Amino acid sequence: MRRFVWLAAILGSACAFGQTAKNGLERKYTVIVTRHGVRSPTWTPERLNQYSSEPWPSWGVAPGYLTPHGRELMKIMGSYYRDALWADDAGGKPDCAKAGAYFWADTDQRTLETAKAVAEGMLPGCAAEVHSAPAGTHDPLFDPTESGLAKQDPQLGLAAVTGRIGPKLDALVEANRSAFDALVRVLNGGGKAPTSIFAQPMTLAAGESGVAMSGPLSLASTFTENLLLEYTDGMSGDRLGWGRLNASTLLEIMTLHTAYAELMRRTPYLARVRGSNLLSHVLRSMEQAVDGKPVKGALGKPGSSVLVISGHDTNLSNLSGMLGLSWLLPSYQRDDVPPGGALIFSLWRSAATGRYSVRVQFVAQTMDQMHNREPLSPRNPPAIANLFVPGCSTSSEGYACAWADFLRTARNALSPEFTAR
Repeated sequence: MRRFVWLAAILGSACAFGQTAKNGLERKYTVIVTRHGVRSPTWTPERLNQYSSEPWPSWGVAPGYLTPHGRELMKIMGSYYRDALWADDAGGKPDCAKAGAYFWADTDQRTLETAKAVAEGMLPGCAAEVHSAPAGTHDPLFDPTESGLAKQDPQLGLAAVTGRIGPKLDALVEANRSAFDALVRVLNGGGKAPTSIFAQPMTLAAGESGVAMSGPLSLASTFTENLLLEYTDGMSGDRLGWGRLNASTLLEIMTLHTAYAELMRRTPYLARVRGSNLLSHVLRSMEQAVDGKPVKGALGKPGSSVLVISGHDTNLSNLSGMLGLSWLLPSYQRDDVPPGGALIFSLWRSAATGRYSVRVQFVAQTMDQMHNREPLSPRNPPAIANLFVPGCSTSSEGYACAWADFLRTARNALSPEFTAR
């Protein structure tokens, strides 16, 4: 598979995370909301094989588990965060006792192991504890609907989605016909799958737990994500899309995954139901950093400098949908959340005025960086986008928001009825 060609100019800068900026701003606190690293498909092989003419490859781990390759990639990301956040310290290595990093992960193996890997890379030699809800429970920070914290109005959810696409759901298939055709060629080759991805019609249904999509786009979203995971896990040859996948085809079919995510995860009402509680806790944690005293619902203690939250692509899509954030990174489709991708909220204090500001970024290793398991450095950084936050961003460096404006904007974006008191 030929190497992905991407712009040499990174959309942000490695020093954007740094402790001290040239303009007299000091980083006081950073929240990193990261997706877990590269995992195996969540479906069983038997279920997957119904939709392809040949068996999907073996991953060597249970369905939905972080792979060894994926874990190493997250450790590399942790090392990058360490070098950027503590660049001014001797050797770029934080003092374990003074680092003030707090880790919270969802209860899945892939999210727990991701947080542990990031901690190992960020704080080498330190005994960093990863916090989580009790095993076997649904953490309302990541899944407020299953935990019972938030209840989606099914009819309102249905209206929110259909209001964006109209009543003819097949239009979604026709609008993405070229990508669907490319996916079918990868899945089938010269053969025929037991079940076609078009066997079930496009439907949106309002059930007890909320609105759900079934049919070609939902299936295609799963399969294109699995093919991306194959590449980012380092697979090649016949193990990568049965030898039928190349760079341009992978990029094209990824539009099916982002189209599904745009509707089912970033639609504002759906995003508020699932994302309000997470955003609320991010805000409370930042408030605690500003005030320097305990704030109910904050993660970590006053005086902490870094909060790492290890969750899922759904969580990041929810947050971006609520706040109106958008990005385009090299080798990905617009607003995609690849494995290990992270939204970063940095709180800065002006040495001259004492006033606080916030910068928001999205960072992710490129597909080739993950495929080749490349070490990251100032000369080979991940792709970074400085994000414009509608309602509070200015034209200053990094589209910074004044703290008070960011707090107001974020509070307006969430729905209190979906948050823990």
